[in-house]
Amino acid sequence: MSKKTLVETTINGEAVEFLCEPRQSLLECLRDVLELTGSKEGCLTGDCGACSVLVDGRAVCSCLMLGVEAQGKNIRTVEGLADGTALHPLQQKFLEHASLQCGICTPGILVSATALLNRNPDPTEQEVRYALAGNLCRCTGYDKIVRAVLDAAKAMKSGARPNRAA
Repeated sequence: MSKKTLVETTINGEAVEFLCEPRQSLLECLRDVLELTGSKEGCLTGDCGACSVLVDGRAVCSCLMLGVEAQGKNIRTVEGLADGTALHPLQQKFLEHASLQCGICTPGILVSATALLNRNPDPTEQEVRYALAGNLCRCTGYDKIVRAVLDAAKAMKSGARPNRAA
C-alpha cells in the first residue's frame, strides 16, 4: 500500500483537500475520491478527450495528469460550467442544437469549447474544429457540435445570460 498524499486545490471555485496515492490520475481522484463523475473515462491514453478538465484555464486530459499535480491549481470540471441551475450558454446551445447523444464525449467537448471561447470569443468554424480535434465523438458527428459552439460564441458576445433550468 502506497502512502497517500494530501492535495490542496481549488475545484469549481471551491477550496478542496483530498488524499490520493502518488500513482492515481486526476481523473481517478475526481471520479472516485471527490465523486465528481462528469468527466468520463474513455481511453486512458489522452486520445479521446472525454476526461478533459480545465487546469488553470487550459484544457487537459485528466487521465494523463496525476492527482498530486493538482496541488495549488485551479481546476474546473464540467460540473463547474453551470451557475447553480443556470446552464452555461454552451450547455444551452448543445441542447438546442441536439449536439449530444450518448453523453460520453459531451463533458470533455464542453470543457474544451469553454477553453476555446475563453481565449477566443469569436472563433471561426475552422478554429472550433481545430480546438475540438482532441475530442472524439462516435454518435453525433461533429457538425451539430461545431454549430452549437459557434452559436454559443455569438450568444455570449451579445451578452446572453445563462438560462435557468426549470
